[in-house]
Amino acid sequence: MQLDRGERALLVSFASSTKAQEAIDALKRAGFQDVQLDRVGRFGTRFNDRYNNPLANQANTVTGLTLYSEDIHPSVKTDTRALLGADPSVSGVGLRSYGVAGNEGFLVTIVTPEARVREAVEIVEKYGGKL
Repeated sequence: MQLDRGERALLVSFASSTKAQEAIDALKRAGFQDVQLDRVGRFGTRFNDRYNNPLANQANTVTGLTLYSEDIHPSVKTDTRALLGADPSVSGVGLRSYGVAGNEGFLVTIVTPEARVREAVEIVEKYGGKL
């Protein structure tokens, strides 16, 4: 995507998909149309857009819950699945300040005119977003 003259792209990270979605809803109510939510992580896996919820019986893999890698089929790349499963964030033995997937695993991208940047920043910060 190429920005038009006078436009800015804001990249905002969130610790929670719920807070990210609340910020997006608030941005859209305020008239911001070019807003997108993505999951980000440190591993070269494709991320599943579906929410992994163990309480609703939607947790198919351990790594799907912690690293958002549920869409790696069990019969494909078993070595990759084993390595992902060995990550400290999956085992629950995560180190202090380790950067467990989900700490800032959600990225909201906003394209806005220069004149509305401050307004967009105030909205996302209200919901815990970090620029």
